[in-house]
Amino acid sequence: MRSEPVPEQRVSPLISLPAAGMRDARPGLSGVPADELSAWLGNRGEPTYRARQIGDHVWSAAVQSSDELSTLPNRLRSQLADAFRVSTLADTEITAADNGLTQKALHHLDDGQLIESVLMRYPARGWRRARATVCISSQAGCAVGCPFCATGELGFWRDLATAEIVDQVRFWARRLAEDGRRVTNVVFMGMGEPLLNADAVLEAAAALTDPLRFGLGARHITISTSGVVPGIEKLTALRPQYTLAVSLHAARPALRNLLVPLDHRWPATRVVAAAAAYARATGRRVTYEYVMIDGINDTRQDAAETAALLAGHLAHVNLIPMNPVAHTPWRPSPPERIEAFATVLRRAGLRATVRRNRGIEIGAACGQLAAEQAARPDPAVVARRRDLLVAKSAAALRSPGGGAMA
Repeated sequence: MRSEPVPEQRVSPLISLPAAGMRDARPGLSGVPADELSAWLGNRGEPTYRARQIGDHVWSAAVQSSDELSTLPNRLRSQLADAFRVSTLADTEITAADNGLTQKALHHLDDGQLIESVLMRYPARGWRRARATVCISSQAGCAVGCPFCATGELGFWRDLATAEIVDQVRFWARRLAEDGRRVTNVVFMGMGEPLLNADAVLEAAAALTDPLRFGLGARHITISTSGVVPGIEKLTALRPQYTLAVSLHAARPALRNLLVPLDHRWPATRVVAAAAAYARATGRRVTYEYVMIDGINDTRQDAAETAALLAGHLAHVNLIPMNPVAHTPWRPSPPERIEAFATVLRRAGLRATVRRNRGIEIGAACGQLAAEQAARPDPAVVARRRDLLVAKSAAALRSPGGGAMA
């Protein structure tokens, strides 16, 4: 498998980063493989069934502290607390929208970093069962810097450890259990680029789908990427049944270079080819995410070029109205233009869905996760950023193949 360097991780001038604290050296218990935990217990002369007891606490009860390990003797409980963290989330604050159906959690990590996760509940409707989808983060901040995404403008702080990823799901699982509900779907679409932290993300997905741990079906896991081709190839080699979601947002090179900076290293044609290989290896349809931005990427020509790029592939396109982001001058495409775009794709034989955004008012919708309490953007810097985006988008639209607005 080909190995390529990843883009240099960037720090945005828009905000100041939180002060880095001392990391807790203890690994998170949810990130410890079962065989390693069994070995740790065996070295202390503990019977094999202790591993099952601990697993029940961690995965079924989603305990958050060692004090809740009630079936363990005090001595072992104390040893576990010395060696592991039962939860890697130091503190969490929750805001709600959509009459409580959407909730956003701001998680504080041990070193002062902030990340966000989102719970979206979907009531039963017709033949569809009730669902509870958790959107989780894989990095604190993001190194990619898509200009319509609030997370990208935070800059990059660090990768999350496996347990820090998994514990976001465990947090929501515990809250849902209080209402007699459970997590039905997990999407790696929160803060960060999952495939720039591929090892931890794949370890987290394995823990979530392990029947002896969280036990979620692999087809209920979605891993997104803005186009990290080596990460897609790594995923393909494993042949999992996860859904792969690719952030496309434009088919024209000049425009995608602006909207998805990774396009400079891995152009859309290479990304689609890698995703197509994943679809062939797994039999799983690839989802392509396309944020609809008024006057930028929503012309009939854009729709036609997107259809041509994806022609013949096992693909489903999600059209997502852009959500408000403070530093961006752009607006969402009007509904009639989104529907016209979808019609072009459908006539070309592609599946296309227009998504309804949730949690906009609490900054929980696609592209809005910004760990808002980390820092506040400087107004003058934001204004300069907006002017720069206006100029760059105008240049992209004038590029060959730009065309007139439809």
